[in-house]
Amino acid sequence: MNPKESKRFYRVCYRVAGPVIRFFNPIKVFGDENKIQGAALVCANHSRAIDPFLIALAFGINTQIHVLAKIEVFRVPVLSYVLKKLGMISVDRGALDVASIKSSLSYLKKGEKVVIFPEGTRISEHDSTAAKSGAVKLAERAGVPIMPVFMPRKKAMFKKTAVIFGEPYLIEKKDTKRTPEDYAMLSEELMNKIQALEPKSL
Repeated sequence: MNPKESKRFYRVCYRVAGPVIRFFNPIKVFGDENKIQGAALVCANHSRAIDPFLIALAFGINTQIHVLAKIEVFRVPVLSYVLKKLGMISVDRGALDVASIKSSLSYLKKGEKVVIFPEGTRISEHDSTAAKSGAVKLAERAGVPIMPVFMPRKKAMFKKTAVIFGEPYLIEKKDTKRTPEDYAMLSEELMNKIQALEPKSL
């Protein structure tokens, strides 16, 4: 799809849907100074289907984000068309999805923002899971900064949700090939950085 056409469509959808989403799910953004220009892998904790839209609102209309979303939602004909036109990326969570990796790398090389939820699925406030290694591997391969983002797992309609941007950081280069254990540690570090953004009170 033509990138300019996609950006125009994204802005139109933002103008139409943005006020509606804000009415039902208002947000308060913290850490604006940590929003960097250019390519970045935006990594956030995930508990509700609304999360990608809240991140989009937090970035603003002039920053198109490309969210990795489960392939199942792309199997709905009309929804699939809209998601693809918005620049979202389908990912098969049950396999090594080479196409999603290529799409993500392509957007990052163009200096754009890709959003990924390292936990791989929605996690409620009462549950926990280890982060998958895909996010840190992608950031390492692309050589782009990771932008950690925290949102409270418990959200309520008509109540402001905090979207907190943390300080971006790079995965350090390593001369030797990293092991699965190395990536597990890097993934844990990423989730720790995200969790560390949780304020004691808002």
